[in-house]
Amino acid sequence: MLTSYAAHFDTPAGYLDFARFGPPSRAAVTATAQALDASARADHTTVDTLMRAEETARDTAARLAGTDARHTVLLPNASTGLFHAALGVREGVVLAPRTDFPANHYPWRRSADLGRATPHWLDPAPGSGVTPDLVRAALTDDVVAVSVSAVDFRTGFRADLAALREAIGPDRLLIVDAIQAFGVASLPWDAADVVVAGGQKWLRAGWSTGFATLSDRALESLEPVLTGWTGVEDVGLFDGAEHPPAPDARRWSITNLSPVTAAAFAAALDLVERHTVPAIEAAIAVRIAELTETVEAYGGRVLSPADPARRAGILSFTLPDHDPALVAKALHAEGVTTTVRTDSLRLSPHASTPPEAAERVAAALSSLGN
Repeated sequence: MLTSYAAHFDTPAGYLDFARFGPPSRAAVTATAQALDASARADHTTVDTLMRAEETARDTAARLAGTDARHTVLLPNASTGLFHAALGVREGVVLAPRTDFPANHYPWRRSADLGRATPHWLDPAPGSGVTPDLVRAALTDDVVAVSVSAVDFRTGFRADLAALREAIGPDRLLIVDAIQAFGVASLPWDAADVVVAGGQKWLRAGWSTGFATLSDRALESLEPVLTGWTGVEDVGLFDGAEHPPAPDARRWSITNLSPVTAAAFAAALDLVERHTVPAIEAAIAVRIAELTETVEAYGGRVLSPADPARRAGILSFTLPDHDPALVAKALHAEGVTTTVRTDSLRLSPHASTPPEAAERVAAALSSLGN
């Protein structure tokens, strides 16, 4: 456990569901309360002061993504960024995995309905994800982009972004949903043209937080279909005229975001930056190894990639001859929170998760044999 990082949280020891929601730090909770409290005592300085949190959060997100503020914009969630990207592709085919979370499906379905980009669904092998070979086999002259998850929500499969970039070449867009990876997995984000992430999972910032980064290629080629009044030049000039979209990533802004959630996001990102992604990633890998050993010791079949280099913080498994709902009931009895699906269970620890978590899982699985 990364002790210095864990000291910022009050999350129960058995909480193993960060791939669904990451309970925020005390700092994020405090930042939220302070911003909301300040808004209740508003004067002529309050709004401008509170809105500085957006700039702070944007700058930190940009540094963590290896880019700068010009190429970064805050968003209320990852789906908003995916819709910006999908509707911005004027025409052509976009490759996307059929097995991805639906957030990476509906934007492309809607773009096809509008006569713009059309999705071609990829079918990764079971337990795998989108690989360079799978993409190469599907490339045709009309493919203009590939849209993938950096980490698969089911299995934790980690995409090789650098190899995917090499596979598609310099002229196609690589669009990445980073919600299951950003802040906890060291990936070459600069290989992607668009990176979108929500802050409510591994970043532990709470709901209605997120961001996107856009490469120069993305800024040049993606049409700013959803640009709102805050995403244009001369944003403070209300002259009744249509203003051109901002020349940078601000063009993905639709309206002002909540400065309260921006304050929480800034606090959460600061914590990641101070403790560093490699340190957080290494701590999570230790917990994943412990949980894997525990699950296998009690006859569980791991569905996540066996190679630690090919997976991130997600461990999916089944327990043969046991209904996942009954396994979940046993886990809940030991104070373990996990994602339960009809065919499997998903454990997702964080750097603040103590060794006690594996002991709780062991006790739960042991009870099923009695």
